[in-house]
Amino acid sequence: LGKVFPLKRLKCSFPLLPERSTSVLTSWNCDILSAAFWISLHEDNSNSESLTDGTRQDMEDFLVLFSELNLLKDPGRDSKEEAHEESYGQTRVCLRPSLLVHVQAVVQAPDFLPGCLHILSGPVFRKCHILPFTMPAFHETLFIIGFNKNLKDGCLQSLLDHLKGFLDSLLTQTLPEGSKLSSSVEFVFQPDGNQYIINVKPHNFGSDCAKDLIVGSVTISTTGIMHKDQCFMFVSMNLDLLAMLVWGISDWRMLWTFDHRFLKNFVSGNIEPFKSYSLYPPCYVHDISFWLDEKKGFDELEFHTVARAVSQDTVISIEFLSRFQHPKTQQVSLCYRLTYQTCDKALTQQQVASMQSQLRKEIQQRLHVIPR
Repeated sequence: LGKVFPLKRLKCSFPLLPERSTSVLTSWNCDILSAAFWISLHEDNSNSESLTDGTRQDMEDFLVLFSELNLLKDPGRDSKEEAHEESYGQTRVCLRPSLLVHVQAVVQAPDFLPGCLHILSGPVFRKCHILPFTMPAFHETLFIIGFNKNLKDGCLQSLLDHLKGFLDSLLTQTLPEGSKLSSSVEFVFQPDGNQYIINVKPHNFGSDCAKDLIVGSVTISTTGIMHKDQCFMFVSMNLDLLAMLVWGISDWRMLWTFDHRFLKNFVSGNIEPFKSYSLYPPCYVHDISFWLDEKKGFDELEFHTVARAVSQDTVISIEFLSRFQHPKTQQVSLCYRLTYQTCDKALTQQQVASMQSQLRKEIQQRLHVIPR
């Protein structure tokens, strides 16, 4: 892209956002906070001024302890509990769910240059269901460009054409020579009228991935955040998913492994398909049933989030099995099937049984359900 547009790389801040800073989000990107991880910090171990100036070691600590951090927030707490926390000097922060939260600060900066691609890169964190190609933490790159509203259509098409050409070139590097397959990059226009979803049809995951994968989005803003005569485009890309597509890595957890065998697959300047070194890791299946609290309700996303945290990302799938309503009490019960498996080592039956037992305790405490 740098061959077509002038580039300006920006330093990405630390991924903790104080609650007060989220109030400046504009109407088109405020919904990204709906899947954010919120954390309560005590006054004696937090500093609002230092939340944006973390060291490399701070970043590594956050990534290592990520699964534990998302258990610190109780989704069922009420306003009285929040007021109680505030009176004792606690503050709330969230782990950045997308680099889009920084758009307004970049555009309003005095050194913002229209026509130039401003680039941010950094880790982001968001709650999500447990699915093979959906990840709660990944590295994102964000391209921000502003241009005159009268040139909107031409600039948009130019950016989309060059972006498609770059992605096609990147994603076909590991295809066999002479292969007639293409990367099938497609920009799907959304009903809201100001966004494209970047879809890719993968060819190296077989039947495990029969549908297109969303690797990013292109958002168009004509509201004039600061420059009234300017239109803006924001291109968000999931770098982890792109890496999986390029090297044929079918499990996103491999990107976070500390196993030295993983890095041996990669040689600088040479892109070859990834070869898994963990051929037949055992998997264990456990069912869990629980009664719902009608007054509290049930949030399936929170259920997935708790299961992910308790199992330290060893739950690879959660399948809804059945819903039962007691004929006399009318109480509702749900049943789910969890499959445990690691990507780089073998789990034992004892480890899985312990995690399943812990999960029963956590959902009772955090989701206000009664395990059966």
